[in-house]
Amino acid sequence: MNNSDLLLETQKLIKVYKETGDRLEILKGVDFKLYKGDYVVLTGSSGSGKSTFLNLLGALDSATDGDILFKGKNLKAFTETEKNFYHQKNVGFVFQFHHLLSEFSALENVCLPSRILNTPIMEAKKRAQELLEIVGLKDRLKHLPRELSGGECQRVAVARALMNHPDLILADEPSGNLDEGNSEMLNELFGELNQKLNQTFLIVSHDERLAKKASRRLHMHGGIVENINKENRL
Repeated sequence: MNNSDLLLETQKLIKVYKETGDRLEILKGVDFKLYKGDYVVLTGSSGSGKSTFLNLLGALDSATDGDILFKGKNLKAFTETEKNFYHQKNVGFVFQFHHLLSEFSALENVCLPSRILNTPIMEAKKRAQELLEIVGLKDRLKHLPRELSGGECQRVAVARALMNHPDLILADEPSGNLDEGNSEMLNELFGELNQKLNQTFLIVSHDERLAKKASRRLHMHGGIVENINKENRL
């Protein structure tokens, strides 16, 4: 990889929480690089800071110290408008629970992010339909979440995350609520999206099967990110 492929970088990233007078240091100077087309899985014990790290990268929270660079630009320098655009357009999120709107169909749920960017309705519907076909749900466009399985709902959530053509997908334990069969289907889907669309992924997971499929596997321990691949880069 060369620097032109560098999508996101953290430098000495620190996150500290202060509760009831105690100082809890979650991240202790994380240095990390993510390249276009990467498929990275981050493992670590519960409470190690994995979700906190993802929230900082997605601009859902702010670091105590250190820097996050996206395409060479420091998130600290972003205006509120730029920050909103960053996590609405440049980053797609997939969480452990799908968070679909119960009264909306699969197609309507996938279209939701496009409203923020004022995408024309017909263009948004076409994009949403294409994405639902990619994730294997072309026959479920009009189904409500209650009419879908848990695995299908999570695939709708993946399609929704892809709606605005994000540079990066951040996924936090995406298969955590799924059974073994649906987890494997979701894992295969991530691999296909990475290979066919060159979609960049950073996924937090305890799933060893998913971790083994990644192009890079990292581990969070003691407030830092460790590389546990043979390839020597973070």
